[in-house]
Amino acid sequence: MTLKGTDTVNKREQLAQWTSLVADTGDLEMIAQLQPEDATTNPSLLLAAARDERYRDLLQQAADLCRTLGHQGEMDWLTDTYACLAGQAILERVPGLVSSEVDARLSFDTRATVEKGRRLMAIYRELDVDPSRILIKVAASWEGIRAVEILEEEGIRCNVTLVFNRTQALAAAEAGATLISPFVGRIFDWHRKNGMPIETPEQDPGVLSVREIFATFKARGLDTIVMGASFRNAGQIEALAGCDKLTLSPALLEELAGDNGGLTRVLDPELVAPQDDWTPVNEAAFRWQLNDDAMASDLLADGIRRFAKDQQALETLLIDEGVI
Repeated sequence: MTLKGTDTVNKREQLAQWTSLVADTGDLEMIAQLQPEDATTNPSLLLAAARDERYRDLLQQAADLCRTLGHQGEMDWLTDTYACLAGQAILERVPGLVSSEVDARLSFDTRATVEKGRRLMAIYRELDVDPSRILIKVAASWEGIRAVEILEEEGIRCNVTLVFNRTQALAAAEAGATLISPFVGRIFDWHRKNGMPIETPEQDPGVLSVREIFATFKARGLDTIVMGASFRNAGQIEALAGCDKLTLSPALLEELAGDNGGLTRVLDPELVAPQDDWTPVNEAAFRWQLNDDAMASDLLADGIRRFAKDQQALETLLIDEGVI
């Protein structure tokens, strides 16, 4: 279906008829201005917010909350309370959900990831935040996905992030993940860096990966939400119109809002034929298929390193600012 552009129906409004739009930013003022359905955070976005003078009061609030909870001077509690306070502030500005990420340095430790997810939810409960509006964000390692399985069984909903291939996506969905975040732009970047000419979204491996995951989930009757992430241009977004959710930067949300052209729905679960005969992903298959996919294995490792680096930078900032 294509909707023709008018003075009042821009591409963002057209897209929102089929796809829930999520803000990929920690800027509270921008979130309030853009009015997305949901918002997602990660260590990089929280670090950027912590460096912003407008939001420095959240750091002191986090220190005060740590003191109230009996964890004064404990860095991991301070960063967790800061993340939850940021999530609480975001929820005051969106009607839907917010994702809060587990420390990336725990990506290969199932037990520690479970404990961190439980702690984040406990802090949210201390803040009187509705737990149904929180997603705990976990990297798509095998250990992370096993933690998600435990958390989901306990009623803690999860967002599996840093998804770069179908095997990661299927393993997460089979573990009961509420949502997965396949990264379109980083897949695009990797292939461009390795010499692939990509002239249109129809040639874009990131776009094609999300389409494949979406179709597979719908064919197999998997309830896990597919939320495309990490976009480089509006063309990639338009090529995924109809995906369950898309998380977009403020710049791309504004670009779509300023374009009154027509938009065509590309993904529609009603047009996917059911698939009944399929084999679940086991650990050996997961590890081999990730190892055999140079792009996915490179990008998962790189994503975890980047988020861990930004988490460490946040801790350094807290020390330098005398918050701890």
